[in-house]
Amino acid sequence: MKKVLILCTGNSCRSQMADAWLKYFTSDNIEVYSAGTKPEKVNPYAVKVMDLEGIDISSNTSNNVDEYKDIEFDYVITVCDNAKEICPIFSFSVQMIHSSFPDPAKAKGTEEELIKVYSEVSGDLKKFMEQFSKDI
Repeated sequence: MKKVLILCTGNSCRSQMADAWLKYFTSDNIEVYSAGTKPEKVNPYAVKVMDLEGIDISSNTSNNVDEYKDIEFDYVITVCDNAKEICPIFSFSVQMIHSSFPDPAKAKGTEEELIKVYSEVSGDLKKFMEQFSKDI
């Protein structure tokens, strides 16, 4: 069974949405994990946007990457530049993949404007994870 770790700084938005999309596109033969280098609470807008897509991440928790140091991952995907820069070295043979996505948590505006920003990032993550799921 292949194991994939999706890594971001806070494990609150991008990695949570990416985790959900990869699970959506893959079958039971892949284990998907997500973590942060400095975990924060799961962002309510990420939860809201994924709910609009019919995917419930409301019970997700943010995890620290150190919790997974002994797992033999096949892939580690970083979805932000900061996580790429400080990504720990895994002692196992792992394929590193990096694609940076804008941080929706930095957006300011009305509820409607924030939903739009989070939806755009979610849409980009959806495309990326769909392609990744076809390539592995």
